[in-house]
Amino acid sequence: MSETERKSRPFRLKVWGENACFTRPEMKVERVSYDVLTPSAARGILEAILWKPAICWHIIQIDVLKPIRWESVRRNEVGSLMSDRTNGIFIEDKRQQRAGLLLRDVAYTIHAYFEITEKAESEDTLVKFQEMFLRRAKMGQRFHQPYLGCREFAAHFEPITNNEPMPVPISESRELGYMLHDISHDNTTDRVNHHLCTDKCTSHFFRAVLEDGRMKVPPLNSPEVRS
Repeated sequence: MSETERKSRPFRLKVWGENACFTRPEMKVERVSYDVLTPSAARGILEAILWKPAICWHIIQIDVLKPIRWESVRRNEVGSLMSDRTNGIFIEDKRQQRAGLLLRDVAYTIHAYFEITEKAESEDTLVKFQEMFLRRAKMGQRFHQPYLGCREFAAHFEPITNNEPMPVPISESRELGYMLHDISHDNTTDRVNHHLCTDKCTSHFFRAVLEDGRMKVPPLNSPEVRS
């Protein structure tokens, strides 16, 4: 199967919600969001609608549809993880109050496509998964509730079909600095196969720029992406 035969048509999915937090990894304690939906969070939304070992999602572009607005909150969080050794957690002893800088009233258009992976079986075809994704997205079906960065911020979604007008992005341009592109869970040199899961995790970043409300996302294996 050639590269062209492995790549799906481009899809456009509108997502929105009341709040979002795409946490910056450099913030160790307080949750501070990136200005815009990250590619890894966008991929998570698509995989919540359709994920199979036979396909791998790639983000092309993210459009910002509403002005970037912030909201500062204080939340109660648990300061430790539960494991077999802890025999449970008494929340009152482990509760910590932390500040968070969140986004509010957000909406985006995700431009993406998927590729057929080496795990595909003979019956796994582009047409099969293309129709499956569109059907599930139109009907609001998902494997789990998609979210906007943090699980408590539910994401609503609907596909944008070819005969529908594209939502108009905001007329704003700015440098967004280095943004998390994705995290690879593999120990190979092929960073494209980020769906593989082994012991090694590598974070990848790119220099994000918002131009007239649109953020282009370079391929994960391009020179623009740094580990």
